[in-house]
Amino acid sequence: MKLRVVGAQIPVVENITSNFNAINHAIDYAIDECADILLTPEGSLSGYTNQFNQVDVQTALSEIVAKASKHDLGLALGTCFNEDEGICYNQIRFYDPNGAYLGAHCKILRCGTLTDPPEGEINSYGIKPLQVFHLNGVPIGGLVCNDLWANPECTPLFDQHLTQQLSQMGVKIVFHAVNGGRDDSEISRIVIRNFHEANLRMRARAGRLWILTVDNAFPEDRPCSSPGGLISPNGQWIAQLPSQGEHFLVHTVQFD
Repeated sequence: MKLRVVGAQIPVVENITSNFNAINHAIDYAIDECADILLTPEGSLSGYTNQFNQVDVQTALSEIVAKASKHDLGLALGTCFNEDEGICYNQIRFYDPNGAYLGAHCKILRCGTLTDPPEGEINSYGIKPLQVFHLNGVPIGGLVCNDLWANPECTPLFDQHLTQQLSQMGVKIVFHAVNGGRDDSEISRIVIRNFHEANLRMRARAGRLWILTVDNAFPEDRPCSSPGGLISPNGQWIAQLPSQGEHFLVHTVQFD
């Protein structure tokens, strides 16, 4: 079994048209590389917000899926989305190369303050249980940003070791969509970025998982909050993206 994967470190803002254009650029790259699936950052279509125009997101999403499926490209698309039950979720939406919707991973370890009660996105998005999806015969899973590293400064929720859970469910590769805050401080540039990288590599090793991870490239004059790239089940970087700006990577993953 194998998958040819593309990771897109693209800018994500709170403008659906700008995001749509960035995603289309990534799709063009993935099509040229004959990829099986493209991963985009957290909130890459809607923006990282629950205050978005649902009609505009749905319209743009339909165009994106139609274009990708025309070229046999699957999607692991990061976006916030209002489902039919009226609940907003921070998702990775999975589509197969024919454009069929496989389902969505909805962020579980949502960020919030350590106050009582907590404030932040923990109050804005619903959650759903972990799921396994199948693409070209490969069991795959998704995680959104803090789902993977459970930063103790960013959430009052306990680390559920979601990578380990996905591994036990049979997943071979995790698609990890990130949209982390960043500034010019040493804590942001060194401590948090190193924390994110260490977690990525250690959790890949612990779960014997491949992890493809991409962050928001905006603002493009600052390093991303987390390194992007592809990590093997022994915790080694197989392909790594530059630390800042828009970039893409492609790799064919061969599974045992």
